[in-house]
Amino acid sequence: QVQLVESGGGLVQPGGSLRLSCVVSGLPFSRYIMTWYRQAPGLERELIAAIGGVNDRTMTADSVKGRFAISRDNDENTVYLEMNNLKPEDTGVYYCNADPRPSQPLLKWELMRFGSWGQGTQVTVSS
Repeated sequence: QVQLVESGGGLVQPGGSLRLSCVVSGLPFSRYIMTWYRQAPGLERELIAAIGGVNDRTMTADSVKGRFAISRDNDENTVYLEMNNLKPEDTGVYYCNADPRPSQPLLKWELMRFGSWGQGTQVTVSS
């Protein structure tokens, strides 16, 4: 069973930075596309970043492009989300997940995800 443990959230002022981490267990990590989702208050969970497992490609949503960067450490089974120039609209709970199809190259934004989620990590951007 896949387990996802997110950490690194907190309260930050606009313009600030945070680095989120997600430790993954229960699957051969390096073979899977890893993703970050965000759920803002009152809104649906949205995909904001993805990184390939068998290819090096990364993709980010337009709302965070140029400010957020996704990376991974396959030796540590960990995926990261570096967030810079944070805005109040970035406030929400951040979750990691994976596309459950192994050995798929990251080619397009339409991705699948596991049905289970971790506890998420809260990010609040406020002065």
